[in-house]
Amino acid sequence: MNEIDIIITVIISALALIAGIGAGYFLRVKLSEKSFKATREKSEQIIQNAKLDAEKVKKEAISEGKQEVAEFKRDVESDLKERKQTVIEHENKIAQREEALDRRILNADKKEEVLLSKEQKLEDRKMELDNLIKNAEELNLKHETKLIEIASLSQEEAKEIIMSDIREKLSVEIALFIKEEEEKAKAEIHNRAKNLLALALQKYASETTTERTISVVDLPSDEMKGRIIGREGRNIRTIEALTGVDLIIDDTPEAVVLSGFDPIRREIAKKTLQSLVNDGRIHPGRIEELVERSRQEVEMFIRESGEEAVFKTGIGKLHPDLIKLLGKLNYRTSFGQNVLNHSIETAFLAGKLAAEIGENEIMARRAGLLHDIGKAVDHEIEGSHVEIGVELCTKYRENKIVIDAIASHHGDSEAETIIGVLVAAADALSAARPGARSEQLENYIKRIEQLEDISNKVRGVDKSFAIQAGREIRVLVKPEEVDDLSTFRIAREIKEEIENKLSYPGTIKVTVIRETRATDVAK
Repeated sequence: MNEIDIIITVIISALALIAGIGAGYFLRVKLSEKSFKATREKSEQIIQNAKLDAEKVKKEAISEGKQEVAEFKRDVESDLKERKQTVIEHENKIAQREEALDRRILNADKKEEVLLSKEQKLEDRKMELDNLIKNAEELNLKHETKLIEIASLSQEEAKEIIMSDIREKLSVEIALFIKEEEEKAKAEIHNRAKNLLALALQKYASETTTERTISVVDLPSDEMKGRIIGREGRNIRTIEALTGVDLIIDDTPEAVVLSGFDPIRREIAKKTLQSLVNDGRIHPGRIEELVERSRQEVEMFIRESGEEAVFKTGIGKLHPDLIKLLGKLNYRTSFGQNVLNHSIETAFLAGKLAAEIGENEIMARRAGLLHDIGKAVDHEIEGSHVEIGVELCTKYRENKIVIDAIASHHGDSEAETIIGVLVAAADALSAARPGARSEQLENYIKRIEQLEDISNKVRGVDKSFAIQAGREIRVLVKPEEVDDLSTFRIAREIKEEIENKLSYPGTIKVTVIRETRATDVAK
């Protein structure tokens, strides 16, 4: 090979090398571009996915934020509602206290007027008596002078005649004065008796409050107590505010005590609490819903009870408001006796009595059923249940016979009709029926035993028996030790012992019996 061929070969090899390098570079560039493009597309996809994830997270965060805001808003609204209710209750209490204060001021003014009037009357009476004495002295002097001049009597004889004349003339005035003083004394005694009765009722109320003013709701478990109380006491405050009844949650196992003087409110609270326990969902909104539903159920039951009483007694049409008041009597008790049942019983008794003597039986039943209607609202309206009953029946235009029976069934006024007398008798019969009114058995047995023990300790007593529920004690004496005259002494001795050692309502009759037996044997 010559040099030229070698050079050509070298050149060709160089060109081939350059071409290979160029082709490799071009191929590498192409591969790099393709890889860059793929990487860029992947990056864009990652960015897009990241944006979607970010949008999703943003939406979830916004949704959670809205839920938290809504829940916070509900809590705030509930708290505001509770505070508003508390403010309303405080305002009502303040208003009631203001009304009570106004009534007290008005009563004080009336009492002051009455006292001033009495003082003025006493002053006028004193002046009248002074004038009478003065006139009597003048008349005495005139009579004395005249008698001495005309009859030529001695001064002592004339004085006796004049004094006799004056005594006759003043006897009528003295009798009237004594009568007025007796009436005043009776009025003062009546007022004093009312005050003593009120004081006794206040002292006795502490013994009966727990029996007549509470209801008990059984729980499935003690865990339910915490749910009833709720967070920070929201649930229990809501129940108390809506029903007006106090909830007592103490150590009593599986039970909650409802306390309140209004039996209808206690019934609404009891039904509400039982529904909440059965439902399981206990929160202020649900409590408000169930309280309203329970109130409607109780009102429906009250109306149905009143309608049933009217239908059962067969007295005819009655005003819807009076029917509702009759139904309320189903939640009132008197000495443990249900007032509605007592009214129905009185109605039937009065009707039977009226039928026996030829009076209007339906009217007697109507008067008997309505005689205690005032007790349905006597805890809401001032006045006795008799006065309230008369006012209600007058308002709803009841028959005058019914109104007279209501006004006179406790002796507050004289009965003007025969049916009024029959209703009073039927009322007493229903109340006196054995078992009608509750009495603590222990106190009853204790009183009976004390009566018999006191009688048995007296000298000459053989046996004694307490009868008529402790209202009478029959004493049998030993006839060989006690004569007939001594029975009066024993009766008085037992009576004094009972008065000194026992406390009892009404009176206790002591009857001492001495039996003389004469026996002989015929042979």
